[in-house]
Amino acid sequence: MVVYRTVTCGALRAEDVGKQVVLSGWVHRVRNLGAMVFVDLRDRYGITQIVFDLRFSPQDVYDLSKQLGSEYVITVEGEVVFRENPNHKIPTGRIEIFASKLRVLSEAKPLPFPVADETMDVHEETRLKYRYLDMRKGKIISNMIVRHQAMMATRSSLSEDGFTEITTPILSKSTPEGARDYLVPSRIHQGEFYALPQSPQMFKQILMVGGLDRYFQLATCFRDEDLRADRQPEFHQIDIEMSFGSKDDLFPIIERLVQRMFRVCRGVELPAPFKRLTHRECMERYGCDKPDLRFGMPLIEATDLARKTSAPFLSDAIAAQGIVKGLNFKKGSFLSRKEIDEYTSLVSQFGFKGLAWAKKTHEGLQGPLAKFIDLKEIPAWIERFEIQEGDIIFLLAGGRKRLLQALDQLRRRIAKDHGLIDENSYEPLWVIDFPLFAWNEEEKKIECEHNPFTSPHLEDINLIEKQPLEARSSSYDLAINGYEMASGAQRIHDGALQEKVFRLIGLTEEECRDRFGFFVEALQYGTPPHLGIALGFDRLIMILTGTDSIRDVVAFPKNQRAIDPMTEAPSGVTAEQLKELGIKTQTGES
Repeated sequence: MVVYRTVTCGALRAEDVGKQVVLSGWVHRVRNLGAMVFVDLRDRYGITQIVFDLRFSPQDVYDLSKQLGSEYVITVEGEVVFRENPNHKIPTGRIEIFASKLRVLSEAKPLPFPVADETMDVHEETRLKYRYLDMRKGKIISNMIVRHQAMMATRSSLSEDGFTEITTPILSKSTPEGARDYLVPSRIHQGEFYALPQSPQMFKQILMVGGLDRYFQLATCFRDEDLRADRQPEFHQIDIEMSFGSKDDLFPIIERLVQRMFRVCRGVELPAPFKRLTHRECMERYGCDKPDLRFGMPLIEATDLARKTSAPFLSDAIAAQGIVKGLNFKKGSFLSRKEIDEYTSLVSQFGFKGLAWAKKTHEGLQGPLAKFIDLKEIPAWIERFEIQEGDIIFLLAGGRKRLLQALDQLRRRIAKDHGLIDENSYEPLWVIDFPLFAWNEEEKKIECEHNPFTSPHLEDINLIEKQPLEARSSSYDLAINGYEMASGAQRIHDGALQEKVFRLIGLTEEECRDRFGFFVEALQYGTPPHLGIALGFDRLIMILTGTDSIRDVVAFPKNQRAIDPMTEAPSGVTAEQLKELGIKTQTGES
């Protein structure tokens, strides 16, 4: 019987000295000193030093050891001994193996980049092309282990709360939900297409109609859209739906799930219940609907104060129906003019020509903004912004939307530049009461803020007909450290209300029937009140592993052009395949 290993490369310790062991793995490093050859042998569990020496290694084993190359796969047998010069940087650093047997299992040709050199900066495209080599460096596999732990925590937590895991179809009907669908042509029904799911939204709601009551799924979803560091064309979410409940029933379930994931994967205990803010509160205090709460600097309204200044740029903005808002960077008066100019450049990207500022010194309020404030008004500014000696305030004036975006970015940039963020802390936040509808300025029409299946806030149902843009939705997001981690809503369970929403966003009866006919019909056969949520699983793993790219937590990701450099997908297909599908390309092939 072939024995490849009796122990892993990360398991041996001082108490194992004297044992005969067999290890297998990759040659991490080779140091040929002539009379002795040292090999660092690596597997996913760790590294063990192997020593080849004619005093205890047979001649053929010693000769073979001198031929080993980087990333060869070998099996070694030998005795565990104390290491003369311990390496305290690794768990196995007090021992080494005196090798008596060596077998080369496979050789490796010259590498496109060294696996053993952690300091070398390798271009991401090269890392993705040789993903299997990048995995051997350890970081990717460590992330995959965290991913596995999070999956197990999810299944345990939701099962304990009475949820049943169900797999919904991958090949389904195209029902655009905002992003473009990935389409799959049908060979049997030529000219017709399946769509890969952007989410299991309608299926999970139909499961509630069917009486399942509590459902979850670790779902793979697909969206054909432009990519970012935290987005992939195929992604994964923890999809959840439940009947006969409200957000006050659902939130504790999600909090227990997230708490377990952080406990298992990070050893961190998150306090619950999580904080809650309305969408309006988030926008006014932080300028965005997914604020990072690990640091302060809330946004402060100052339109009323600005009316009493002599600053033309403030009065002009107010006259144009704009607002004035700012923030206080506590103890930030040390900022140089160069740094302030950099922040001015940042907000200029949002169309602002300048960034007003003032510092509080022992002599009083100083700076360009202070020159326009009447002396008798200064106490009001100091009170509103809670200005103390050593603080600096920044102010913008203009249209609300752009102003909030600019101040949000300024707030984040200051925090990052000056170490205000505790990287080891986590601040979950429920954001509730989003608007139900938004106005699409380009198309001059109303559209859904989330999706057309979201129920209006019970108190705002009467606004749908007359003041739809004032209506709040029964939707909610979960944000952690400035990332949107989850989004969900109470669903519309009344067929008439669902059709009313469809009409309001401009869908004709024919379009409703073509896109959602099966779903609308299901709502007519007795639908329980239900709600749900989807947690972005890949983004959660980003937070849990401390990386800032989803590509680091997906085994085989696509690059920013939606290409897999390893498999070279997407790729062309043969003319015969296209002919079978009844498809002609724009180049004329069929």
